[in-house]
Amino acid sequence: MSVNVNRSVSDQFYRYKMPRLIAKVEGKGNGIKTVIVNMVDVAKALNRPPTYPTKYFGCEPGAQTQFDVKNDRYIVNGSHEANKLQDMLDGFIKKFVLCPECENPETDLHVNPKKQTIGNSCKACGYRGMLDTHHKLCTFILKNPPENSDSGTGKKEKEKKNRKGKDKENGSVSSSETPPPPPPNEISPPPHTVEEEEDDDWGEDTTEEAQRRRMDEISDHAKVLTLSDDLERTVEERVNILFDFVKFCHNNKKAQRYLLHGLECVVAMHQAQLLSKIPHILKEMYDADLLEEEVIISWSEKASKKYVSKELAKEIRVKAEPFIKWLKEAEEESSGGEEEDEDENIEVVYSKTASVPKVETVKSDNKDDDIDIDAI
Repeated sequence: MSVNVNRSVSDQFYRYKMPRLIAKVEGKGNGIKTVIVNMVDVAKALNRPPTYPTKYFGCEPGAQTQFDVKNDRYIVNGSHEANKLQDMLDGFIKKFVLCPECENPETDLHVNPKKQTIGNSCKACGYRGMLDTHHKLCTFILKNPPENSDSGTGKKEKEKKNRKGKDKENGSVSSSETPPPPPPNEISPPPHTVEEEEDDDWGEDTTEEAQRRRMDEISDHAKVLTLSDDLERTVEERVNILFDFVKFCHNNKKAQRYLLHGLECVVAMHQAQLLSKIPHILKEMYDADLLEEEVIISWSEKASKKYVSKELAKEIRVKAEPFIKWLKEAEEESSGGEEEDEDENIEVVYSKTASVPKVETVKSDNKDDDIDIDAI
């Protein structure tokens, strides 16, 4: 028998259905446990791994849980009625499945163990937000992200590179074929971001006229943001315009370096207002995935006079030092946390067939070894 995913909806034509939980109590005494027979089917209807609701059942009453993924056995220690588990499942659905805007269960979780955040996006209404990570289950989700989360982007990028390499080896892309044109809404990066950047060019032509010319080149791509029509837009619409301008920085280290140089030029024009806010600006860019750790740290280690004066470039990096320090410490903590997680994942199995050796007392036949108490 199926029930509505959101049981607060009484509409019989509600299209989001899930099977009713089936619980089976096994064992006696201290070894009693409740096996959720159809947890795989329920989790599939919720678009969540079956370990998540099972772990939630353990977090709410404070019981231990066991997972046997190969045999599809999901166990909660203790005796629990199916109706009570169904009520607890409603709490899990409300917190981790339903969209807070449209209350539809068409949501995906985006786990970022590095930043210790869990995002939530809805395919029905387009909502994007962050989950409250104070619940005990969030710790389990951060250590065991779903397969479709953002933590697997690194593997996907490697697979893409491998596919591209195989395509080149197989000759699937011919020289006569022309690449498809980019979408009309997509903004291509500046032409100079495609060229390779060499460290030897940092010292070329540092005169005021050359600096002004390079600042004009960077500002050409930002002129669309200062049109009178855009000034009449809402704050959200203007933020979206800015996002369209800088979205090419994602996974493009060269473009990220140019973005940092552009930031230096903007700080030079509004030094009094922006110089003290450098750490906050870099933090927001980092959280928005516009800048990567490696690029920020590399930029902070070497001051350049190519776009601004050497003194201002050094001062900008001094102001950014608190954020750089936090970035390095967070990276060290994440690397240390991975080693601890590996130790936590070790499972100790006790064998029932192991035998305990018996200790026997051996009497000595040597009479000389006996001690006469009267002679002491």
